[in-house]
Order: sequence, then structure tokens, then C-alpha cells
Amino acid sequence: MALPAGIFAVFVLMVLPIPTVMLDIFFVLNISIAVAVLMVALNARQPLDFSAFPSVLLFATLLRLALNVASTRIVLVNGHQGGAAAGEIIDAFGQFLVGGNFAVGLFVFAILLIINMIVITKGAGRVSEVSARFVLDALPGKQMAIDADIAAGLITADEARERRTHVAVEADFYGSMDGASKFVKGDAIAALLILGVNVIAGLALGMISHGLSAGEAAEQYITLAVGDALVAQVPALLLSIAAAAIVTRVSDKRDLAGQIGGQFADPRGWLPVALMLLAIGLVPAMPQMIFLPAAGIAGSIWWFLRSRPKEEAAPQPTDAETPPDQITVSDVSDATLVTIELGFGLVGLVDKAKDAPLLTRITGIRKQLSRELGFVLPQFRIKDSLDLGAQDYAIALGGVSIAKGSVRPGKMLAIDAGDVRTGHGLSGEATIDPSFECPALWIDTADRDHAVAEGFLTVDPGTVIATHANQTLLARCADLLGPVEVRELLDDLKERSPALVEAIHPDPLSLAALTRLFRALISEGVGLAHPQPILTSLAIALQQTQDFDVLIDTIRADLGARLVSRICGPGERLKVVTLEAGLESAILGGMVEPSSGQLLIEPECGAMIARRISEMIEQEGTPLALIVQPPARRALSSLLRQRAPRCLVLSINELPASQAVEVVGQIGEPEAIEQPELSPAELEPAP
Repeated sequence: MALPAGIFAVFVLMVLPIPTVMLDIFFVLNISIAVAVLMVALNARQPLDFSAFPSVLLFATLLRLALNVASTRIVLVNGHQGGAAAGEIIDAFGQFLVGGNFAVGLFVFAILLIINMIVITKGAGRVSEVSARFVLDALPGKQMAIDADIAAGLITADEARERRTHVAVEADFYGSMDGASKFVKGDAIAALLILGVNVIAGLALGMISHGLSAGEAAEQYITLAVGDALVAQVPALLLSIAAAAIVTRVSDKRDLAGQIGGQFADPRGWLPVALMLLAIGLVPAMPQMIFLPAAGIAGSIWWFLRSRPKEEAAPQPTDAETPPDQITVSDVSDATLVTIELGFGLVGLVDKAKDAPLLTRITGIRKQLSRELGFVLPQFRIKDSLDLGAQDYAIALGGVSIAKGSVRPGKMLAIDAGDVRTGHGLSGEATIDPSFECPALWIDTADRDHAVAEGFLTVDPGTVIATHANQTLLARCADLLGPVEVRELLDDLKERSPALVEAIHPDPLSLAALTRLFRALISEGVGLAHPQPILTSLAIALQQTQDFDVLIDTIRADLGARLVSRICGPGERLKVVTLEAGLESAILGGMVEPSSGQLLIEPECGAMIARRISEMIEQEGTPLALIVQPPARRALSSLLRQRAPRCLVLSINELPASQAVEVVGQIGEPEAIEQPELSPAELEPAP
């Protein structure tokens, strides 16, 4: 109850008049707090040992300003009665410290104010600003280092959680210190303004209300005003020194009162407080009846804390922290490939107390993608982001955001996949499913059974994010493969087929060349889940050429059956679309990109082809294959990969000879044509 009672006392000082004896006691308390804060700051091994400092600084500043208000009231009301009328502390500071000469007091106060504002506060504020910037800039790197350590098995989950909390509290502490330095600066400015008010108001009241001459009013009121200002300026200077000390060198589960109480329980800070109060009390002009008991109380606290059993003492951290002015590569780099960023309203989706539904879903899609692509994907990173809305999320690949969406925690997404009954009566927030762009509704969890009965597909927010991530990464799957994954793939295959690996690596293809080749194959729809046929075809093709494009075409031709199986089951007829001979000839005879030698398709022509194929796919209700001449395949595949992802572009060489086909349309004619079942040989154009 000490902290709430202290805050209440601050408001009482501001509003209600108090006796001068109580004012003197509070002045001594203010000085004691300032000295104690300074000692704790000096004894801290690292800034987080005094994580409550910004809040302590705020409360100490409020106490000092409240005392200024209370002392101003007493000085202006009782100043005409003499120095003792404003209390012994103010009178002692005004008479003894400056010899009763208010002009000297004004100069001393001005010097202390300059030291406080220009030297200490300004420097501490600059250090706080720079430290806060460095810590915040290094935050992603530290989080990445923690993720890497836990992925490598160097630390446990509990240790990782503790380190993440430490990093977060450290960022909060330096950010708070950057703002807390403004308290000290504002307090110094307020002290100057209060002194001016006391001087001007004291002269006016003394001459007008009490009939004093200008000299008498100045002698009495200005002396008291200077004493009042010096009483407040001394602890303000001590707190400025403490702030500067703490920023040039926060994880605690306790509340603020517990933090302050635990951190002030170090006996090393109380002996200097007792000795300093004793020294001040022994000065002849000081009120011994106040300072000496206060010194005795501080000494008693020191003795009590020193006599406590060691196990009850506040634990001292032992881990050495990196100095805040040192920056390493890990602090400024992020090696995470895939990052899922969440708004602060979605953090509950990764809360282990709630079974962390999003973590489970993300692990599932990572395993699924790894199986489909044929290599182990690096760990995904999930983090919160203040740049996103509360219910928004973003999927980043290599630090670049590639997809965004929004979900409603605590609700279900009811997706209309085409089976919903008309007039279903289900109400909710209308939206679009981010994965498949189907109309959907955000509904209450209690309406899930109703939605299922009406034909909706219902999923939770975690599944929405995971599915969106899965579809987004599938579209960019080639970017997920790097030299590290290729090396792991080769090492695994070398144990089973060492001769096959030696035939292609490291001679004639280096690791970088293989990575480029495999990424191109993945982007062309050839996964690495069964690498042996791919490497066998590659080894044979390398006997004839090392041209990159020719190698890709050769491997695709050998794996034609695997490509066809993506959209056509065994024994089924492959539904194909062809280009009208004139259109195909125009594409083959068109412009060529100089650097790559790839054909360039006119934008209007490309838009027409994509539109017609999309219409045919929608009409047939199944994926289609576009069969073209080999030189045109790469250009058309690049064109349709994003515009018509359900269309498989094959060259005539990649179509298996035994595959039955059904031509469902021809692009370039006004209407789709119907033709009988043809073999691949019949699809070849006439000479």
C-alpha cells in the first residue's frame, strides 16, 4: 500500500494547506528518495537491474512539484512574518547556504539549473535516445538469434521464452528512459518558472497587502523563494545524475510496487543515505530534530536488510549482457526466410495456454510443403508487428511482404465453395476467402453447425492464415530453395546413389548452378520429392550440352508423365487446348528478349490467350493443358502461370506418346471446336 498512499499524499500536498512541520518532513523525505535512487542506480550492474527507474523518476518528480506548490502557498501566505514562518528547511537553505543574501542565492540557483539542464539532463537525454534507437534496431536480430538457437537445440523453450522476455523488456526500458529524460528537463524549467512566480508575487503581496517597503519585501520573500528553489533543485540534480548513470551502463514478473520494493531492498544503498542525512543533521544551522531521526531510520533499514537471511535477498543477475553501444551482425541481420507477422489482436493465436492453434497449423503446412517440394523448408518465424492493424496479418518472404489479410479472432469463417443453399439465412460479416477468393462470412462460433448444415465450409482464423500462407508460398515455391537445402538433398542422395551425385556435382555443375537449375524446375512444376529420376535425366543430358534452357527442356521431356499426372489421372484422357496455326506462327516469329533469347508475346495477344483459357477452364470445370511448339512453351508458361494457374503448358515433346488426349478448344478461332481423340503424333503441325 506504500505506493498508492504516496501518490495520494502527492495530491494532498498540491490541494490542501499543510503545517510547516509536515512540509519540512516531506522535504527531508524528498532528499532521502533522491539519494536512495542515486545509490540504487550506481549499484546496478546493468540497466535492467533498475527497470522501475522511469516510473520512480516520474513519482519523484511529481513529489517535488507537489512540494513546490505547497511551499509556494506557505511562502506567499506567511512570508511577511519572517523566514521561520515558511519552515525551518526553507529558512536554513535561504539563510545558511547563501548567507542570507538573496542575490547570491539567485546566482547559485541559476548555476545549479544550468548544470542540471545543459550538462546532465541534455547529455542523458541524448544517450537515452541513441540507446533506444540501437536497441530497437537490434530487436529483430536478437529475436532471430533466439529462434536460431532454439531451432538448433542450443536452448530449451523455457530459456527461449525467458530471453525473448528479456529482449522485450530491454526495448521497453530504453524507450521509457528516452521519454523519462523529458521529466527531468521539464522539472528544471518548472523550477525556474516557480521561482519567478514566487519572486514577483512575493514582492507584490509584501508591498500591497502587508505594507512592506520594496527592500523589506525583497529581503523576506525573495530569500524564502530562493531557499524554496534550492531545496527543490538539490534532489532534482541528484535524480539527473542517477538518470545519466543508469543510461550510460526490464524482465520481471512482479508488479511495479514489487519491482520498486525488491530493488530498494539492497542494503548497500541505505548506508550512504543514513550517513549523508547524519552529516547534514550535524551542521549547526540544520534542524537536527528532523535530520538525525531520519538518519537513524535509514540506518535501521540498512541494518535490517543487511541482517536478513541471504536466501531472502533480491536475486542478482549473473549473465553478462552485451554493452548497448556494441552492434554485431546478428543484431542487424535476419536470416529467417518466411515470416508471418501478426497484429497485436492476433497474438492469442500463438498463446500456448490456448493450445497455440496457429503454431500447429503452420507446422502442418511446413511439413506439407516440404513433402510436395522435396526438401525441408527452413523454420517459419511468427512475430507481432505494430505496423499492422489489430486483426491483420502479413506473410513475408526474405523480408518482403508477399501477402496480407485480415481475420476475426474468436469467430469462424464460413466459406461458400459453391454448395451453399439459396436463402440459407446465415448472417455475418461479408468478406472474401484470401486463399481461393470465394465469398465468405465471419460468423459466431455458435453458428458453426448452422453454417455446415447450409453447405458452408467453416474454418477457424488460424486455419485461414495457415492456408493463405500455404497457397502464397506454393506460388513462390522456387524462392524457398537455397544452396543449404540443395546441399542437404545431395548429401542424402549420396548415401544411396553416390555415383549419380558424382556424375553431376561438383563437376560439371557447381552448387550454385545446381541451385539455379532446381529452382527453375520447381517454378516449372517439377518438384524434388523424387530426385533420382531428375538427376538421372540431368546426368544424361549433361553428356550432350550444358546449356541451361536445353537442360530444363530435356528434363521436362523425360518427366512428361509426371507433369501430366498433375491434372490427369491414370487411364483418363487429357483435355488439351491448342493454338491456331496462324497465332502460333505469329508468336514464334515475334520479338525476342535480347538477354535471355525468350519470345515476347504482345500484351493484347497475351491477354486474349489468358482470357480464352480461363473461359475454357470455367466451362469444362477441370484443369486443361495447352500444347504448343517447344520454342513457345517457356513464354506461354510464364504468361499463364499467374493469369491461369490451372492451365498446364506443355510442349509437344513433353506429352507422353501413350497419353490419350481430347482437344476441347483452339485459341485463335472465334468458337471452340470439337475434335475426336488424337494421339500426340496427330497434334504435330503439317510441314
